Amino acid sequence: MRFFVVDDDVVIRSMLAQIIEDENLGEIVGEAEDGSLIHSQILESKNVDILLIDLMMPVQDGLETVRKLTSFSGKIIMISQVEAKSLVAEAYSLGIEYYITKPINRIEVCSVIQKVGERMTLEKSIYHIKKSLDFVFGKPKEDNPFTERSIIPSGKYLLAELGIIDSSGSKDLLDILKYLYQYEKEKPFDHEFPLLKNIYYQLAKNKTGPYASTEQINKEMKAMEQRIRRTIMQSMNQLASLGLTDYANPKFEKYAPTFFDFAEIRKKMLELEGETVSSIRLNPKKFIQVLYLEAKQLIG
Repeated sequence: MRFFVVDDDVVIRSMLAQIIEDENLGEIVGEAEDGSLIHSQILESKNVDILLIDLMMPVQDGLETVRKLTSFSGKIIMISQVEAKSLVAEAYSLGIEYYITKPINRIEVCSVIQKVGERMTLEKSIYHIKKSLDFVFGKPKEDNPFTERSIIPSGKYLLAELGIIDSSGSKDLLDILKYLYQYEKEKPFDHEFPLLKNIYYQLAKNKTGPYASTEQINKEMKAMEQRIRRTIMQSMNQLASLGLTDYANPKFEKYAPTFFDFAEIRKKMLELEGETVSSIRLNPKKFIQVLYLEAKQLIG
């Protein structure tokens, strides 16, 4: 990946360059000490993938700079020691991917850059799949010509967006997407989405093999259900945390009411603030159904 760093502190620029080079995250292709010194054409001419930019700078701050980068197609990571919610909210509303706080922490920088890189890889994968489908089928018609192969990158992208791509249940959820694709080919969901226990049973049976006993299948079903519930709860925690930091965060606004019952998200937010709340209900069926439908829509 190719990086451009904008910060009025030469030490910060040097630290970021050192981390990126030491960790083999990519190369620094340009630096600037103020937002007024860059524009979209400079970034495009250097084929910049990720712009790391300070929020507070003397002449033109990071927010104003991002507003002016209308044609820059890369990803933006904001850096600042300022943690005012209004500024953070505005930064996210302008389309930045992540917000790194000063003082610079190597682990945080590496983690954020790796997450952005994974997202870029998934987006490129989806883009190439769509191009291939358009080439083979022409422009998509009413029927969505997504494939079992192409729904997995879409699923991975959504799991990354929800902050659970590395969770223990993420593979189970991707296996469910493949299963639902095959199931829908034979029995369209016009009337009813398949029962979760039936989905779990089929996947557990496939995983344990043809000679597995009923006890072994049931044991795997229970383990799968627990992994998926933990993963869904982790996603709820992630979104609730985003909502507490910035209620206008685009991810929170987009995914919280889509994947969850918002009343339960609100209870989780109150719980994270230390308040006592009634038990929080998860709806795994809704989560899985939305995940599948959203993955299909990404391909379309």
